[in-house]
Amino acid sequence: MLLLAGRSGAEPEKGGWEVLFDGRDLAAWQAYGKPSGHVGWVVEEGTLASRPKCGDLVSRELYGDFELELEWRISPGGNSGVMFRVDDSGPQPWHTGPEMQVLDDQRHKDGKSPLTSAGALYALYAPARAAAKPVGEWNAVRIRAQGARLQFWLNGVPTVDVEIGSADWNARVAASKFADKPRFGRVAAGRILLQDHKDPVWYRNIRIRRL
Repeated sequence: MLLLAGRSGAEPEKGGWEVLFDGRDLAAWQAYGKPSGHVGWVVEEGTLASRPKCGDLVSRELYGDFELELEWRISPGGNSGVMFRVDDSGPQPWHTGPEMQVLDDQRHKDGKSPLTSAGALYALYAPARAAAKPVGEWNAVRIRAQGARLQFWLNGVPTVDVEIGSADWNARVAASKFADKPRFGRVAAGRILLQDHKDPVWYRNIRIRRL
């Protein structure tokens, strides 16, 4: 059973798209765990760009059931990720939030394992098939989270379709680094997170709608 979490701020009408980044400002974002802290990410030529030691970036609003769309571009050998239903009151975002992997599969060591390749549900489910574009090109993401069901698409290709709490899910979690994190994947509503993994990464055209 999913744990309950409150929502902050006013919600747009259910089913309507909410723009999280329009290429102009970071009004919808804050530093992970620091609502009033300095945000190290910057707007760069219409993209949301990381900077050295910028830290993880999270949405100001909380989202439970949603559909998220965005585009990412990674640097050579780079690593990042899009997490969701993150409770940022804890020490690390991955203790609660599942992650869609953002990666240069060809150059980064994580690309050697399908479980940690681009489009994977990080460390748990490999993408149904590889769909990432070469470094330097933009990749389109769609993430749908509705109740216990999680679905990922990368460049229009379905990569993951799983159910939190299923026998398969529980077995995989028990055999992973999340085994001793009882709230992993169990937060009903949390923040969207763009991961700073110390590698340059760019995001754009970020929008979300509540389901």
